[in-house]
Amino acid sequence: MSQDKAATTTTPKTTGHNWDGIEEYTNPLPTWWIWGFYITFIFTVVYWLFYPAWPIGDKFTKGIPGLHTITYKATTVDGKEVEKTTHWNMRSKFMHEMNEMEGVQKQWFDKVAAMSFADVSKDAELMQFVNSAGKTLFSDNCAPCHQAGGQGKIAFSPNLTDDHWQFGGTYDEIQQTINHGRKGFMPAFKEVLNEQQITQLANYVLSLSGEPHDAAFATAGAQLFKSEDAGCYYCHGENAKGNTQMGSANLTDKIWLWADVPGKATQESKLAEVKKVISGGLDRGVMPAWGGRLKPEQIKLLTVYVHDSLGGGK
Repeated sequence: MSQDKAATTTTPKTTGHNWDGIEEYTNPLPTWWIWGFYITFIFTVVYWLFYPAWPIGDKFTKGIPGLHTITYKATTVDGKEVEKTTHWNMRSKFMHEMNEMEGVQKQWFDKVAAMSFADVSKDAELMQFVNSAGKTLFSDNCAPCHQAGGQGKIAFSPNLTDDHWQFGGTYDEIQQTINHGRKGFMPAFKEVLNEQQITQLANYVLSLSGEPHDAAFATAGAQLFKSEDAGCYYCHGENAKGNTQMGSANLTDKIWLWADVPGKATQESKLAEVKKVISGGLDRGVMPAWGGRLKPEQIKLLTVYVHDSLGGGK
């Protein structure tokens, strides 16, 4: 082979462009890559024909008619359950899978609905289902407020894992709360009591939980708490342990829902938190009713989950 021919076969072709000594080659693509591109293109065209693919205005291509259909149960606007058969798409596929899952779960939900709370709690196999389905229901409906583990958030939502229940922690009381919702309320005392009286009451409330406080102010606050001027004992009781019928807080259990006392480092900042609640009152302790959103068997299962699995029920 001549030297000129060897140079011709081994020297790569370039476009002639040169940037700072860097040349642009014109090497051909590998054959396997070219065939892979052709096969991918052909597959795409076939997929367009067989499956829903292209949007057309507010509709879309539905693939080859009758080739891919799927049946699922749906609820109409008037509450009736009907079977729908439609062309294949991700929504109908999802609905079909959900129907199958609900069919499997229905027998377990039926068991929960038919048994008493105590019997469900004693059934180890059934409690496995309660923990599994309850965690999903709780995550979808309750966790946005009560957090994923039910620990709640001070000044926002109650902790469902402790021993304090504003409206009661029995099975029946928890079910009542989920079904019908709750609305906590405390009037503002800034127009009724002066600044010194509010400070006295706040020190007394801090003393009930063993928090740092001014002893003299706390003594005066104790008298004010039970007086007609403040009338705190009407809701919280003379022993300050609250009333589940009214949803008034137990002020002696060191559990803080609306005043972030544990999150404050100094006596002054803790005092300010309590004074803010006494002065401004509360009207944000609202939990919506779930009776119209969840099925009765779902609410019953959630009740058992909150009571037994989260660990705060009584």
